[in-house]
Amino acid sequence: MKDNVVVRITEVKRFYQMGMVAVHALGGINLKVEKSEFVSIMGPSGCGKSTLMHIIGCLDRPTSGHVHLDEVDIDKLDDNELAAIRNKKVGFVFQTFNLLPKLKAIENVELPLIYAGVGLPARRKKATELLEIVGLKDRMYHRPSELSGGQSQRVAVARALANNPSIILADEPTGNLDSKSGEEIIRLFQELNSRGITLIIVTHDQEIANHGKRIIRLKDGLVVADDRVTARSR
Repeated sequence: MKDNVVVRITEVKRFYQMGMVAVHALGGINLKVEKSEFVSIMGPSGCGKSTLMHIIGCLDRPTSGHVHLDEVDIDKLDDNELAAIRNKKVGFVFQTFNLLPKLKAIENVELPLIYAGVGLPARRKKATELLEIVGLKDRMYHRPSELSGGQSQRVAVARALANNPSIILADEPTGNLDSKSGEEIIRLFQELNSRGITLIIVTHDQEIANHGKRIIRLKDGLVVADDRVTARSR
């Protein structure tokens, strides 16, 4: 019977060779994330947060250990298969938005659908619906230069949702936003999570992390704490 685990990481290690020195980014991570969870990953700089995020998102491979994403063993996939899984099962939200400046908001949201081979009428309809969900119905034909930081991040969230991914990964999603815009983005994440979308965010901000349901803390490439967020903390 299919279980409820979207991400399963078993004894994952990752090291990089820097000249004569081996840099150990992850030292043996064990982690499970279930469907509809909202998980925050915290820790000091250099603790392995981004490396772990890249491995979950199929942007990097572990040196050893096993990674299952939505029951797919990604260790056994070649680069093309990995790219296909990444486009289908993972939505990314980055600190710097990563929008294409020459494209309108709706065209940026359509990009994953183009890569997935979706025709223009269907992808335009889907992108329109997603921009309405994130509150940008009146800005969908504006380019990034015509949007505020908070609006640009909403476009990025809509784009991340385009292919109905199994999980949304957000790396410091409020890092380039003022406090009001950052709070709005986190409320949007909470709303999406209430619809059943699985979210993992990397953040250095304890207040942001407290809006999720679970906080995983890393130190020196290891999980040192994995705690549920209480209603009082939120």
